Amino acid sequence: MHTVVVGTSGVTASDVLAVARDGARIELSGEAVAALAAAREIVDALAAKPEPVYGVSTGFGALASRHISPELRAQLQRNIVRSHAAGMGPHVEREVVRALMFLRLKTVCSGHTGVRPEVAQTMADILNAGITPVVHEYGSLGCSGDLAPLSHCALTLMGEGDAEGPDGVVRPAGELLAAHGITPVELREKEGLALLNGTDGMLGMLVMALADLETLYKSADVTAALSLEALLGTDKVLAPELHAIRPHPGQGASAANMLAVLKGSELTGHHQDDAPRVQDAYSVRCAPQVAGAGRDTLAHAWTVAERELASAVDNPVVLPDGRVESNGNFHGAPVAYVLDFLAIAAADLGSIAERRTDRLLDKNRSHGLPPFLADDAGVDSGLMIAQYTQAALVSEMKRLAVPASADSIPSSAMQEDHVSMGWSAARKLRTAVNNLARIVAIELYAATRAIELRAGLTPAPASQAVIAAVRAAGVQGPGPDRFLAPDLEAADAFVRAGGVVTAVEPVTGPLA
Repeated sequence: MHTVVVGTSGVTASDVLAVARDGARIELSGEAVAALAAAREIVDALAAKPEPVYGVSTGFGALASRHISPELRAQLQRNIVRSHAAGMGPHVEREVVRALMFLRLKTVCSGHTGVRPEVAQTMADILNAGITPVVHEYGSLGCSGDLAPLSHCALTLMGEGDAEGPDGVVRPAGELLAAHGITPVELREKEGLALLNGTDGMLGMLVMALADLETLYKSADVTAALSLEALLGTDKVLAPELHAIRPHPGQGASAANMLAVLKGSELTGHHQDDAPRVQDAYSVRCAPQVAGAGRDTLAHAWTVAERELASAVDNPVVLPDGRVESNGNFHGAPVAYVLDFLAIAAADLGSIAERRTDRLLDKNRSHGLPPFLADDAGVDSGLMIAQYTQAALVSEMKRLAVPASADSIPSSAMQEDHVSMGWSAARKLRTAVNNLARIVAIELYAATRAIELRAGLTPAPASQAVIAAVRAAGVQGPGPDRFLAPDLEAADAFVRAGGVVTAVEPVTGPLA
């Protein structure tokens, strides 16, 4: 099994995906253990002094003015975890919780939090055992960290609350830790607070969304090319020299992908035949411009994610010169903005894909294809309602594109008077990404059927490869009406697994 070594200088997106999705094991580097111990010495020295230090010997948030006596500090750390574990709603997905915990461990190991090495090791042990704390949908405002989600994770470290075992069964966390020989943590000064103050949940969801969207954008370039081909459109609009004079990188990459897919097609270029068209519709002709803008948005979001992965987010932080200083680095605005930006880009990509599907089904605009791609139109409805489903998904994506980060509700008696809502932005982006996969799957289903209905014309070799792969995956081709939902589910699974990209790349070479 792959092992991820956590040091003091951050982790990579690949590390996050390996731990969150693939169950990679975690080890702490010697450098990280040394940094943890050094920072802890600073916290212990401050804890022994009579002067109050925020997070070490005081209350939190609006209660920070109270100096806490030494005999109450362990209770203070337990209490903050218990009281902040106040989430409600459905359980958050296992991969999100694993990413959340792993990213918190990344910051803990930076040596800027003052947490003891044994606490960090226990976090790694819990992840390695496949124990997943129960985290709820609602509770984070994306400021002072993802407080409630991280608190539910910290509760598991203490052997309290509920967690899911490697078998998927939810049990009391204490029982699961005991079953795996893990000793619950007794928190000391600063540690409860350090486990809660981070943008880890929203960052983990951003990294996973970016990974998924990279595959979906490549897949959408392929389905757009298939739709252009099925509509007998022209590929001249994809010429590199046209995109060089508007040099947005994403646009050029999308056009190049589409052109590679269409190479060798006998279907393109018939737009001047029986019903001459001067130009193809925007949804076909402007596909690289829309998908390309989304690709450039992904590139910007990756920059933000990589900066955040290299960050140590906590409050207060232990600095190399021994100071423990309060700060506002836990504010989720940088991550929240790009989460919302990605939801906008994804909604627009879904929207243009739906317009191409609708064009394939409309006999007045499909240039010779049967109505709704039906076998016997009138007796058969064909893909009429598949487009309804696609339209419903697009409509929801437009609602999900409304930015969460533009909202703020003050909390903690106005101490935390401006929050990012980054967790909410991340949660709705996950839904948007799932919807986009379904939308691309429906365009794939319609376009492959339409191409097969173009008798007498040979599609591009890359198109043939996609059609063969999708049929092998259990997605049926043209024919009389049948129970459609299983076909659409199979197409969705094919898209999510990267099947579209895997099918074309042996023919086209690696897509951009």
